[in-house]
Amino acid sequence: MKHLAAVLLGTGALLAGGLVAAPSASATTSCYGSSCNGLNPAGTTCANDARTVAEGSGPITAMELRYSPSCRAAWGRFVISAPSGSKIQIKNDQGKQYTTYGSGHFFSVMVNDGDVKAWACGTWSGNVDCTHSY
Repeated sequence: MKHLAAVLLGTGALLAGGLVAAPSASATTSCYGSSCNGLNPAGTTCANDARTVAEGSGPITAMELRYSPSCRAAWGRFVISAPSGSKIQIKNDQGKQYTTYGSGHFFSVMVNDGDVKAWACGTWSGNVDCTHSY
């Protein structure tokens, strides 16, 4: 018990002295909410905690809606190998919309998903697949 108390006191002294610091909010996220609009998730920390929150609802499930809780941002991702010239539109109910063109298993840029709804639609070879909103 005395050893635990000494460790806790020592850690407290280091924190107070600035030798060990907890990460700041700005160090843990690259962007947040609307400041993520139009950014590539791969160039941010948002991809680190991303999860799939919705899938396409078309006859061919080709799209996923990815969401980062730490960034409060969403983006679309093709889960099929999309042919050249395919596109993903990511939208939110505040009227923000971005279109990303590509091929293969590519993803869109991000859109704010903090306290709003977002969804993604993929278009390829005359097909369209949209996710539900999240």
